[in-house]
Parts: sequence; structure tokens; C-alpha cells
Amino acid sequence: MDAGIIGAAQRVEHYEIAAYGTAREFAQLLGEDEHVSLLEQTLEEEKQTDQKLTQLSEEINPQAQEVAGAAGEEEEGASEEGRRRSKSSSRHAA
Repeated sequence: MDAGIIGAAQRVEHYEIAAYGTAREFAQLLGEDEHVSLLEQTLEEEKQTDQKLTQLSEEINPQAQEVAGAAGEEEEGASEEGRRRSKSSSRHAA
């Protein structure tokens, strides 16, 4: 679940980076130097947040993969046990 939340947060950050980058370029074209400075500052903050999320995902994603792998193995084992029981039941019924 953490990996999914981080991924969603990064999608938001990427959207914000694009939006602030575009707004900064428009402000620059219009000669709004004060706004360019503020938008550049905000853009850098968004990039830093994205980088932090990337670092976090590098820690979390391998853990999520381990959990998913273990859950898959448990499910596979339960399915195999169910098949064995089914075969055993059908032999006894005959």
C-alpha cells in the first residue's frame, strides 16, 4: 500500500512540476521577474519533494515486492493444498 501511495504522490508532484515550469516560462516571457523568482523557488521545492519520494520508493518498493512474493507463495501453496484435497475426496467418493 505504501508503494502505491508513493507512486500516486509522485504523479501529483510531476503534474505540479510541469504546471509551475509552464507558469514560470509564461512569467518570464511577460517580464514578470518577481513572479519568475517565486515560481522558480516553488518549482525547486517540488523537484526536491519528487527526489525525496524517489528515495523513499527505492526503500519501500523492494519491501513491497518481498511481501507480494510471499503472499503469492502462500496463495500458491493454498491452491495446491486445495487440489490435493479435491483429488483425495474424489478418490474416496468413488
